[in-house]
Amino acid sequence: MEKLHFSVRIDAPKEKVWDTMLDDKTYREWTEAFMPGGHYVGSWRKGSKILFLAPGEGGKMEGMVSTIAENRPYKFISIKHLGVVSKGVEDTTSEAVKGWAGALENYTFREAKGATEVLIDTDTVDEYVSMFKDMWPKPLRS
Repeated sequence: MEKLHFSVRIDAPKEKVWDTMLDDKTYREWTEAFMPGGHYVGSWRKGSKILFLAPGEGGKMEGMVSTIAENRPYKFISIKHLGVVSKGVEDTTSEAVKGWAGALENYTFREAKGATEVLIDTDTVDEYVSMFKDMWPKPLRS
């Protein structure tokens, strides 16, 4: 697995950036650039299960099964990916999932002079590195 790093500077306090990234309505807006129709079902509380979903073929949900590994409000959130949702069905045990289950997606929020730097570190399997390098900058610009 390879760890990818991205960052963006946003001219707003870290509390506003945090709330915008995690609130249901605004989460849907900023993730639209790389996951049309994307949303989450669940909670951002530490230890909680959360599904990241988008409509797939035939209207069946596709996405990720995850848990919140860490949540330090306005500072850091860590998402641990456990599996996938395929055609509306959760899969956390197949051989395809075992190769990357446990991958982390971490967000660090640092405020300086009224702006916020968001640092993103995400584990990625080799076959998706190129795709994620292309995809991730899009929502960060929005």
